[in-house]
Amino acid sequence: MTKGKTPLQRGCAFDIVLRLLSGEWTSHILWVLNQNGPTRHGELRRLVEGISSKVLTDRLRMLERENIVYRDYEPTIPPKVTYGLTPLGHELDQALYAIEDVAKHWCREALVHNADRYSQQCIRRVAKELKDEADM
Repeated sequence: MTKGKTPLQRGCAFDIVLRLLSGEWTSHILWVLNQNGPTRHGELRRLVEGISSKVLTDRLRMLERENIVYRDYEPTIPPKVTYGLTPLGHELDQALYAIEDVAKHWCREALVHNADRYSQQCIRRVAKELKDEADM
C-alpha cells in the first residue's frame, strides 16, 4: 500500500535523483568533477569556492556511498586522495549540461533585464563567456 508514503518511500526514481542532487554543494561538486576529471581533494576544495573541508568530505562520502563518485587512495606521504565520477556518475553528464544551458539562459536574461534574483557571480560568469565568444 502506497497511500500516505512520500515519493522517496514509494521509490520514485526521479524524486530520488533530484533529492540526491539538491543536497548542499552536491551539484557543484559533480559539475567540477565532470569538467575537470579525477581531482585531488585539495584542488577540489579550491575549485568549489566557499565550501569547507568538512562539508566537502561529507558530500564526497555520500556520493561515494551512492556509487556516483569513486575515491582513489594512495598511501604516500602525504596521502594522495583523488575523486572522480564513476560510470554511474557519468550518466548524469547530459543532465548536467542541460541544466547548465538553462542556467546560462537565465543568467543572460538577468543581464538583459537586470534581474535581482540572479547572483552577481552568475551574471559576471555569463558576461565573461559572452565576451569570450564574441572575441573568437
